[in-house]
Amino acid sequence: MTQQGVRWSAEQVLALAPDAASRKAGSKLGAAGPWSEAGSCDEGTVWGLCKGSGSKPYQTVVDIADATGPAYKCSCPSRKFPCKHALGLLLLWAGEDAAVPAGSPPDWATQWMEGRRKRTEEKRAADASGAASASADPEAARRRAERRAERVTAGATELEQRLADLLRGGLASAEQAGYRLWEETAARMVDAQAPGLAARVRELGAIPGSGPGWPVRLLEECALLHLLDQGWLRREQLPDGLAATVRSRIGLPGTADGPPLRDHWLVLAQYDTADARLTTRRIWLHGADSRRTALLLSYGAAGRAPELALPVGLALDAEVSTYPGGGRQRASLGAQFAPPAPTPVRPPGMTTAEAAAHYGTALRGDPWLNSVPVTLDRVIPTPAGDSWQLADADGDTALPLAPSARSRPGLWRLIALSGGAPVKVFGECGHRGFTPLTAWPDGEGEAVRLC
Repeated sequence: MTQQGVRWSAEQVLALAPDAASRKAGSKLGAAGPWSEAGSCDEGTVWGLCKGSGSKPYQTVVDIADATGPAYKCSCPSRKFPCKHALGLLLLWAGEDAAVPAGSPPDWATQWMEGRRKRTEEKRAADASGAASASADPEAARRRAERRAERVTAGATELEQRLADLLRGGLASAEQAGYRLWEETAARMVDAQAPGLAARVRELGAIPGSGPGWPVRLLEECALLHLLDQGWLRREQLPDGLAATVRSRIGLPGTADGPPLRDHWLVLAQYDTADARLTTRRIWLHGADSRRTALLLSYGAAGRAPELALPVGLALDAEVSTYPGGGRQRASLGAQFAPPAPTPVRPPGMTTAEAAAHYGTALRGDPWLNSVPVTLDRVIPTPAGDSWQLADADGDTALPLAPSARSRPGLWRLIALSGGAPVKVFGECGHRGFTPLTAWPDGEGEAVRLC
Protein backbone atom coordinates (compact mmCIF):
# COMPACT_ATOMS: atom_id res chain seq x y z
CA MET A 1 0.00 0.00 0.00
CA THR A 2 2.46 2.61 -1.20
CA GLN A 3 -0.39 4.67 -2.60
CA GLN A 4 -3.72 5.13 -0.90
CA GLY A 5 -5.56 3.95 -4.02
CA VAL A 6 -4.05 0.44 -4.08
CA ARG A 7 -6.57 -1.95 -2.56
CA TRP A 8 -6.77 -5.67 -2.04
CA SER A 9 -9.80 -7.78 -2.77
CA ALA A 10 -11.78 -9.51 -0.03
CA GLU A 11 -10.53 -12.88 -1.26
CA GLN A 12 -6.91 -11.73 -0.95
CA VAL A 13 -7.51 -10.50 2.58
CA LEU A 14 -9.21 -13.72 3.65
CA ALA A 15 -6.29 -15.69 2.19
CA LEU A 16 -4.32 -14.48 5.22
CA ALA A 17 -6.69 -16.18 7.69
CA PRO A 18 -5.07 -18.99 9.72
CA ASP A 19 -8.18 -21.19 9.51
CA ALA A 20 -11.79 -21.38 8.32
CA ALA A 21 -13.19 -20.19 11.65
CA SER A 22 -11.08 -17.02 11.47
CA ARG A 23 -12.25 -16.36 7.91
CA LYS A 24 -15.88 -16.63 8.98
CA ALA A 25 -15.44 -14.46 12.08
CA GLY A 26 -13.34 -11.89 10.22
CA SER A 27 -15.94 -11.59 7.45
CA LYS A 28 -18.55 -10.57 10.03
CA LEU A 29 -16.28 -7.71 11.16
CA GLY A 30 -15.64 -6.40 7.65
CA ALA A 31 -18.42 -3.79 7.89
CA ALA A 32 -18.26 -0.32 9.41
CA GLY A 33 -20.67 -1.10 12.29
CA PRO A 34 -18.25 -2.25 15.02
CA TRP A 35 -15.40 0.09 13.97
CA SER A 36 -14.50 3.60 15.03
CA GLU A 37 -11.53 5.93 14.43
CA ALA A 38 -10.33 3.73 11.54
CA GLY A 39 -7.66 5.17 9.30
CA SER A 40 -4.65 4.49 7.11
CA CYS A 41 -1.52 6.22 5.91
CA ASP A 42 0.77 6.01 2.90
CA GLU A 43 3.48 4.30 4.97
CA GLY A 44 1.37 1.14 4.84
CA THR A 45 -0.39 1.23 8.22
CA VAL A 46 -4.10 0.60 8.87
CA TRP A 47 -5.64 1.03 12.32
CA GLY A 48 -9.00 1.13 14.07
CA LEU A 49 -10.96 0.50 17.24
CA CYS A 50 -13.32 -2.50 17.23
CA LYS A 51 -16.19 -2.81 19.68
CA GLY A 52 -16.03 -6.08 21.61
CA SER A 53 -17.82 -7.63 24.55
CA GLY A 54 -16.04 -5.45 27.11
CA SER A 55 -16.30 -1.77 27.88
CA LYS A 56 -13.10 -0.84 26.02
CA PRO A 57 -12.78 -1.41 22.27
CA TYR A 58 -9.96 -3.52 20.88
CA GLN A 59 -7.05 -1.55 19.42
CA THR A 60 -6.10 -3.10 16.08
CA VAL A 61 -3.26 -2.07 13.79
CA VAL A 62 -1.81 -3.73 10.67
CA ASP A 63 1.50 -2.99 8.98
CA ILE A 64 0.88 -3.94 5.35
CA ALA A 65 4.29 -2.74 4.15
CA ASP A 66 6.31 -5.02 6.44
CA ALA A 67 9.13 -6.73 4.53
CA THR A 68 8.12 -10.19 5.72
CA GLY A 69 4.42 -9.77 4.97
CA PRO A 70 1.62 -8.07 6.90
CA ALA A 71 2.24 -7.69 10.63
CA TYR A 72 -0.55 -7.38 13.18
CA LYS A 73 -1.20 -6.07 16.66
CA CYS A 74 -4.49 -6.31 18.50
CA SER A 75 -5.36 -5.88 22.17
CA CYS A 76 -7.75 -8.83 22.05
CA PRO A 77 -6.72 -12.07 23.84
CA SER A 78 -6.73 -14.22 20.67
CA ARG A 79 -3.59 -16.25 19.94
CA LYS A 80 -4.32 -16.43 16.21
CA PHE A 81 -2.36 -14.31 13.75
CA PRO A 82 -4.07 -12.51 12.19
CA CYS A 83 -7.00 -12.45 14.58
CA LYS A 84 -10.56 -11.85 13.42
CA HIS A 85 -10.28 -8.13 14.24
CA ALA A 86 -7.21 -7.69 12.00
CA LEU A 87 -9.00 -9.55 9.20
CA GLY A 88 -12.12 -7.42 9.67
CA LEU A 89 -10.07 -4.23 9.60
CA LEU A 90 -8.36 -5.25 6.35
CA LEU A 91 -11.72 -6.18 4.82
CA LEU A 92 -13.03 -2.75 5.82
CA TRP A 93 -9.96 -1.12 4.24
CA ALA A 94 -10.36 -3.23 1.08
CA GLY A 95 -13.89 -1.90 0.62
CA GLU A 96 -14.93 1.68 0.06
CA ASP A 97 -12.35 4.45 0.51
CA ALA A 98 -14.57 6.41 2.90
CA ALA A 99 -14.65 3.54 5.42
CA VAL A 100 -10.92 3.88 6.18
CA PRO A 101 -9.85 7.45 5.36
CA ALA A 102 -6.28 8.63 5.13
CA GLY A 103 -4.91 10.31 8.21
CA SER A 104 -2.28 10.34 10.96
CA PRO A 105 -2.04 7.26 13.17
CA PRO A 106 -2.96 7.58 16.86
CA ASP A 107 -0.25 7.35 19.51
CA TRP A 108 -0.90 3.68 20.35
CA ALA A 109 -0.48 2.67 16.70
CA THR A 110 2.59 4.86 16.25
CA GLN A 111 4.26 3.40 19.36
CA TRP A 112 3.74 -0.15 18.10
CA MET A 113 5.07 0.69 14.63
CA GLU A 114 8.13 2.46 15.96
CA GLY A 115 8.83 -0.34 18.44
CA ARG A 116 8.44 -2.99 15.77
CA ARG A 117 10.76 -1.28 13.33
CA LYS A 118 13.32 -0.73 16.06
CA ARG A 119 13.24 -4.43 16.97
CA THR A 120 13.58 -5.35 13.30
CA GLU A 121 16.70 -3.20 12.97
CA GLU A 122 18.15 -4.67 16.17
CA LYS A 123 17.49 -8.20 14.92
CA ARG A 124 19.21 -7.45 11.63
CA ALA A 125 22.20 -6.06 13.48
CA ALA A 126 22.31 -9.13 15.76
CA ASP A 127 22.07 -11.48 12.78
CA ALA A 128 24.90 -9.65 11.05
CA SER A 129 26.97 -9.78 14.24
CA GLY A 130 26.26 -13.48 14.67
CA ALA A 131 27.24 -14.21 11.09
CA ALA A 132 30.46 -12.27 11.58
CA SER A 133 31.23 -14.18 14.78
CA ALA A 134 30.61 -17.50 13.08
CA SER A 135 32.92 -16.61 10.22
CA ALA A 136 35.55 -15.26 12.61
CA ASP A 137 36.53 -18.77 13.73
CA PRO A 138 36.10 -21.08 10.73
CA GLU A 139 38.21 -23.79 12.37
CA ALA A 140 35.80 -24.07 15.30
CA ALA A 141 32.85 -24.19 12.90
CA ARG A 142 34.58 -26.95 10.92
CA ARG A 143 35.12 -29.02 14.07
CA ARG A 144 31.47 -28.64 15.10
CA ALA A 145 30.36 -29.74 11.64
CA GLU A 146 32.64 -32.78 11.79
CA ARG A 147 31.32 -33.83 15.22
CA ARG A 148 27.74 -33.57 14.02
CA ALA A 149 28.54 -35.52 10.85
CA GLU A 150 30.01 -38.30 13.00
CA ARG A 151 26.81 -38.46 15.08
CA VAL A 152 24.63 -38.54 11.96
CA THR A 153 26.77 -41.30 10.48
CA ALA A 154 26.37 -43.35 13.65
CA GLY A 155 22.61 -42.79 13.59
CA ALA A 156 22.30 -43.72 9.89
CA THR A 157 24.31 -46.89 10.48
CA GLU A 158 22.07 -47.88 13.40
CA LEU A 159 18.95 -47.16 11.33
CA GLU A 160 20.24 -49.38 8.52
CA GLN A 161 20.57 -52.23 11.02
CA ARG A 162 17.04 -51.70 12.31
CA LEU A 163 15.62 -51.70 8.78
CA ALA A 164 17.51 -54.92 8.03
CA ASP A 165 16.11 -56.51 11.20
CA LEU A 166 12.58 -55.49 10.17
CA LEU A 167 12.87 -57.06 6.72
CA ARG A 168 14.55 -60.16 8.11
CA GLY A 169 11.72 -60.70 10.59
CA GLY A 170 8.98 -59.86 8.07
CA LEU A 171 6.73 -56.81 7.75
CA ALA A 172 4.05 -58.46 9.92
CA SER A 173 6.31 -57.84 12.91
CA ALA A 174 5.88 -54.09 12.39
CA GLU A 175 2.14 -54.36 13.01
CA GLN A 176 2.70 -56.46 16.12
CA ALA A 177 5.36 -54.13 17.56
CA GLY A 178 3.09 -51.08 17.28
CA TYR A 179 4.14 -47.45 17.28
CA ARG A 180 6.45 -47.70 20.30
CA LEU A 181 9.25 -49.31 18.28
CA TRP A 182 9.27 -46.46 15.78
CA GLU A 183 9.08 -43.75 18.42
CA GLU A 184 12.10 -45.24 20.15
CA THR A 185 14.00 -45.36 16.84
CA ALA A 186 13.01 -41.76 16.07
CA ALA A 187 14.32 -40.68 19.47
CA ARG A 188 17.64 -42.32 18.61
CA MET A 189 17.78 -40.30 15.39
CA VAL A 190 17.11 -37.10 17.34
CA ASP A 191 20.04 -38.00 19.61
CA ALA A 192 22.10 -38.44 16.44
CA GLN A 193 21.18 -34.87 15.39
CA ALA A 194 19.37 -36.12 12.27
CA PRO A 195 15.86 -34.63 12.59
CA GLY A 196 15.03 -35.47 8.97
CA LEU A 197 15.59 -39.16 9.62
CA ALA A 198 13.58 -38.93 12.84
CA ALA A 199 10.60 -37.41 11.00
CA ARG A 200 10.60 -40.13 8.34
CA VAL A 201 10.86 -42.85 10.99
CA ARG A 202 7.82 -41.45 12.82
CA GLU A 203 5.89 -41.59 9.55
CA LEU A 204 6.71 -45.30 9.30
CA GLY A 205 4.98 -45.90 12.62
CA ALA A 206 1.61 -44.73 11.27
CA ILE A 207 1.63 -46.93 8.15
CA PRO A 208 0.71 -50.35 9.66
CA GLY A 209 -2.61 -48.93 10.85
CA SER A 210 -3.37 -46.99 7.67
CA GLY A 211 -5.72 -49.50 6.05
CA PRO A 212 -5.57 -52.08 3.26
CA GLY A 213 -2.30 -52.28 1.34
CA TRP A 214 -0.16 -51.00 4.21
CA PRO A 215 2.64 -53.60 3.71
CA VAL A 216 3.31 -52.24 0.21
CA ARG A 217 3.37 -48.65 1.48
CA LEU A 218 5.63 -49.61 4.37
CA LEU A 219 8.07 -51.35 2.05
CA GLU A 220 8.13 -48.33 -0.26
CA GLU A 221 8.89 -45.94 2.60
CA CYS A 222 11.54 -48.28 4.03
CA ALA A 223 13.21 -48.35 0.63
CA LEU A 224 13.27 -44.54 0.45
CA LEU A 225 14.66 -44.35 3.99
CA HIS A 226 17.34 -46.91 3.09
CA LEU A 227 18.21 -44.82 0.01
CA LEU A 228 18.57 -41.70 2.18
CA ASP A 229 20.81 -43.56 4.64
CA GLN A 230 23.01 -44.79 1.82
CA GLY A 231 23.10 -41.34 0.28
CA TRP A 232 24.50 -39.95 3.54
CA LEU A 233 26.99 -42.76 4.06
CA ARG A 234 28.28 -42.31 0.48
CA ARG A 235 27.80 -38.57 0.16
CA GLU A 236 31.37 -37.98 -1.01
CA GLN A 237 30.56 -39.97 -4.16
CA LEU A 238 27.46 -37.95 -5.06
CA PRO A 239 27.21 -34.93 -7.39
CA ASP A 240 27.18 -31.64 -5.49
CA GLY A 241 23.48 -30.94 -6.04
CA LEU A 242 22.36 -34.40 -4.91
CA ALA A 243 24.73 -34.31 -1.93
CA ALA A 244 23.17 -30.99 -0.88
CA THR A 245 19.71 -32.55 -1.20
CA VAL A 246 20.76 -35.48 1.02
CA ARG A 247 22.07 -33.09 3.68
CA SER A 248 18.81 -31.17 3.56
CA ARG A 249 16.69 -34.34 3.81
CA ILE A 250 18.79 -35.56 6.74
CA GLY A 251 17.94 -32.30 8.49
CA LEU A 252 21.25 -30.45 8.47
CA PRO A 253 20.86 -26.67 8.45
CA GLY A 254 21.54 -24.82 5.23
CA THR A 255 21.80 -21.21 4.17
CA ALA A 256 20.21 -19.39 1.28
CA ASP A 257 23.47 -19.03 -0.63
CA GLY A 258 21.97 -18.37 -4.06
CA PRO A 259 22.40 -14.87 -5.50
CA PRO A 260 19.47 -12.55 -4.70
CA LEU A 261 16.95 -12.53 -7.55
CA ARG A 262 14.73 -9.48 -7.78
CA ASP A 263 11.39 -9.97 -9.48
CA HIS A 264 7.69 -9.27 -9.15
CA TRP A 265 6.70 -12.40 -7.26
CA LEU A 266 3.10 -13.54 -7.60
CA VAL A 267 1.88 -15.25 -4.42
CA LEU A 268 0.51 -18.51 -5.82
CA ALA A 269 -0.58 -20.30 -2.66
CA GLN A 270 -0.22 -20.41 1.11
CA TYR A 271 -1.17 -23.24 3.45
CA ASP A 272 -0.22 -24.68 6.85
CA THR A 273 0.53 -28.19 8.07
CA ALA A 274 0.84 -29.00 11.75
CA ASP A 275 1.93 -31.75 14.10
CA ALA A 276 2.32 -31.95 17.85
CA ARG A 277 5.57 -29.98 17.76
CA LEU A 278 5.42 -27.45 14.92
CA THR A 279 3.22 -25.54 12.49
CA THR A 280 4.80 -25.22 9.04
CA ARG A 281 3.60 -22.64 6.53
CA ARG A 282 4.38 -23.09 2.82
CA ILE A 283 4.13 -20.12 0.47
CA TRP A 284 4.62 -20.64 -3.26
CA LEU A 285 5.82 -17.72 -5.41
CA HIS A 286 6.09 -17.26 -9.18
CA GLY A 287 8.51 -14.76 -10.73
CA ALA A 288 6.78 -12.74 -13.46
CA ASP A 289 10.04 -12.07 -15.35
CA SER A 290 12.26 -14.97 -14.32
CA ARG A 291 9.42 -17.54 -14.47
CA ARG A 292 11.04 -19.18 -11.46
CA THR A 293 8.97 -20.92 -8.79
CA ALA A 294 10.12 -20.39 -5.21
CA LEU A 295 9.00 -21.89 -1.89
CA LEU A 296 9.10 -19.90 1.35
CA LEU A 297 8.91 -21.83 4.61
CA SER A 298 7.90 -20.30 7.93
CA TYR A 299 7.49 -22.04 11.29
CA GLY A 300 5.48 -21.50 14.44
CA ALA A 301 5.26 -23.33 17.73
CA ALA A 302 2.52 -25.95 18.02
CA GLY A 303 -0.87 -24.24 18.06
CA ARG A 304 0.45 -20.90 16.80
CA ALA A 305 0.48 -19.63 13.24
CA PRO A 306 3.86 -18.68 11.73
CA GLU A 307 4.57 -14.97 11.38
CA LEU A 308 5.20 -14.85 7.63
CA ALA A 309 1.93 -14.38 5.73
CA LEU A 310 1.41 -13.16 2.17
CA PRO A 311 -1.94 -12.62 0.43
CA VAL A 312 -2.62 -15.07 -2.40
CA GLY A 313 -3.12 -13.42 -5.79
CA LEU A 314 -1.04 -10.33 -5.07
CA ALA A 315 2.52 -9.67 -6.24
CA LEU A 316 5.46 -8.19 -4.38
CA ASP A 317 8.56 -6.52 -5.75
CA ALA A 318 11.23 -8.32 -3.76
CA GLU A 319 14.44 -10.34 -3.77
CA VAL A 320 14.65 -14.03 -2.95
CA SER A 321 17.72 -16.23 -2.46
CA THR A 322 17.59 -19.98 -3.01
CA TYR A 323 18.85 -22.76 -0.75
CA PRO A 324 21.12 -25.52 -2.06
CA GLY A 325 19.65 -28.83 -3.16
CA GLY A 326 17.95 -30.48 -6.11
CA GLY A 327 15.76 -28.02 -8.01
CA ARG A 328 16.75 -25.13 -5.69
CA GLN A 329 13.10 -24.19 -5.12
CA ARG A 330 13.25 -23.41 -1.42
CA ALA A 331 14.12 -19.75 -0.96
CA SER A 332 14.46 -17.01 1.60
CA LEU A 333 12.62 -13.71 1.25
CA GLY A 334 15.05 -10.82 1.16
CA ALA A 335 14.61 -7.10 0.59
CA GLN A 336 11.07 -6.03 -0.30
CA PHE A 337 10.78 -2.84 -2.33
CA ALA A 338 7.02 -2.40 -2.23
CA PRO A 339 4.11 -3.99 -0.36
CA PRO A 340 2.01 -6.65 -2.11
CA ALA A 341 -0.18 -5.20 -4.85
CA PRO A 342 -2.76 -6.51 -7.36
CA THR A 343 -1.36 -7.86 -10.63
CA PRO A 344 -2.78 -9.29 -13.86
CA VAL A 345 0.06 -11.82 -14.04
CA ARG A 346 -0.76 -15.52 -14.05
CA PRO A 347 1.71 -18.39 -14.17
CA PRO A 348 2.11 -20.23 -17.49
CA GLY A 349 0.34 -23.57 -17.57
CA MET A 350 0.93 -27.08 -18.90
CA THR A 351 -1.08 -30.19 -19.71
CA THR A 352 -1.66 -33.00 -17.24
CA ALA A 353 0.71 -35.26 -19.19
CA GLU A 354 3.44 -32.62 -19.04
CA ALA A 355 2.85 -32.25 -15.29
CA ALA A 356 3.38 -35.98 -14.68
CA ALA A 357 6.55 -35.93 -16.81
CA HIS A 358 7.77 -32.87 -14.89
CA TYR A 359 7.44 -34.73 -11.59
CA GLY A 360 9.33 -37.71 -13.00
CA THR A 361 12.18 -35.47 -14.12
CA ALA A 362 12.35 -33.75 -10.71
CA LEU A 363 12.79 -37.12 -8.97
CA ARG A 364 16.21 -37.46 -10.59
CA GLY A 365 17.51 -34.60 -8.48
CA ASP A 366 15.53 -35.48 -5.33
CA PRO A 367 14.27 -39.09 -5.08
CA TRP A 368 12.49 -38.24 -1.78
CA LEU A 369 10.35 -35.53 -3.39
CA ASN A 370 6.66 -36.03 -2.62
CA SER A 371 5.43 -33.51 -5.18
CA VAL A 372 6.37 -30.61 -7.44
CA PRO A 373 4.57 -27.30 -8.03
CA VAL A 374 2.80 -27.13 -11.38
CA THR A 375 0.13 -25.01 -13.04
CA LEU A 376 -2.38 -26.86 -15.17
CA ASP A 377 -3.87 -24.96 -18.08
CA ARG A 378 -7.46 -25.48 -19.28
CA VAL A 379 -8.48 -28.40 -17.10
CA ILE A 380 -11.96 -29.43 -15.99
CA PRO A 381 -12.72 -31.19 -12.67
CA THR A 382 -14.65 -34.37 -13.52
CA PRO A 383 -15.84 -37.39 -11.49
CA ALA A 384 -13.72 -40.55 -11.71
CA GLY A 385 -15.54 -43.41 -10.01
CA ASP A 386 -15.78 -42.49 -6.33
CA SER A 387 -13.14 -39.78 -6.72
CA TRP A 388 -12.34 -36.75 -8.89
CA GLN A 389 -9.75 -35.89 -11.52
CA LEU A 390 -8.61 -32.89 -13.55
CA ALA A 391 -9.07 -33.63 -17.25
CA ASP A 392 -7.49 -31.69 -20.11
CA ALA A 393 -10.15 -29.71 -21.96
CA ASP A 394 -8.22 -30.05 -25.23
CA GLY A 395 -6.85 -33.59 -24.83
CA ASP A 396 -7.59 -37.06 -23.50
CA THR A 397 -5.37 -37.18 -20.40
CA ALA A 398 -6.17 -36.45 -16.76
CA LEU A 399 -4.60 -36.34 -13.30
CA PRO A 400 -6.36 -37.90 -10.29
CA LEU A 401 -6.77 -35.74 -7.23
CA ALA A 402 -4.70 -36.72 -4.21
CA PRO A 403 -6.70 -38.43 -1.43
CA SER A 404 -6.12 -35.49 0.92
CA ALA A 405 -7.66 -33.09 -1.61
CA ARG A 406 -10.93 -35.00 -1.96
CA SER A 407 -12.20 -34.07 1.50
CA ARG A 408 -11.24 -30.39 1.40
CA PRO A 409 -13.85 -27.65 0.92
CA GLY A 410 -11.56 -26.29 -1.79
CA LEU A 411 -12.61 -29.12 -4.10
CA TRP A 412 -16.19 -27.83 -4.17
CA ARG A 413 -14.99 -24.25 -4.68
CA LEU A 414 -13.00 -25.50 -7.66
CA ILE A 415 -16.00 -27.37 -9.07
CA ALA A 416 -18.19 -24.28 -8.60
CA LEU A 417 -15.60 -22.01 -10.21
CA SER A 418 -15.34 -24.31 -13.22
CA GLY A 419 -19.02 -25.07 -13.72
CA GLY A 420 -17.95 -27.53 -16.39
CA ALA A 421 -15.72 -24.98 -18.15
CA PRO A 422 -11.89 -25.01 -18.31
CA VAL A 423 -9.93 -23.35 -15.49
CA LYS A 424 -6.28 -22.73 -14.69
CA VAL A 425 -5.18 -24.49 -11.50
CA PHE A 426 -1.97 -24.26 -9.49
CA GLY A 427 -1.10 -27.08 -7.12
CA GLU A 428 1.28 -29.86 -6.19
CA CYS A 429 1.66 -32.93 -8.42
CA GLY A 430 3.11 -36.11 -6.88
CA HIS A 431 2.87 -39.86 -6.63
CA ARG A 432 -0.42 -39.63 -4.71
CA GLY A 433 -2.05 -37.40 -7.33
CA PHE A 434 -2.66 -33.67 -7.73
CA THR A 435 -3.51 -31.31 -4.86
CA PRO A 436 -5.16 -28.08 -6.13
CA LEU A 437 -4.23 -24.98 -4.16
CA THR A 438 -5.32 -21.97 -6.26
CA ALA A 439 -7.46 -21.54 -9.37
CA TRP A 440 -8.31 -18.87 -11.93
CA PRO A 441 -11.28 -18.79 -14.31
CA ASP A 442 -10.41 -19.35 -17.97
CA GLY A 443 -11.08 -15.71 -18.77
CA GLU A 444 -10.15 -12.73 -16.61
CA GLY A 445 -10.72 -13.04 -12.90
CA GLU A 446 -9.07 -13.05 -9.50
CA ALA A 447 -7.30 -16.01 -7.94
CA VAL A 448 -9.50 -18.28 -5.83
CA ARG A 449 -7.80 -19.94 -2.89
CA LEU A 450 -8.58 -23.65 -2.57
CA CYS A 451 -6.63 -24.52 0.58
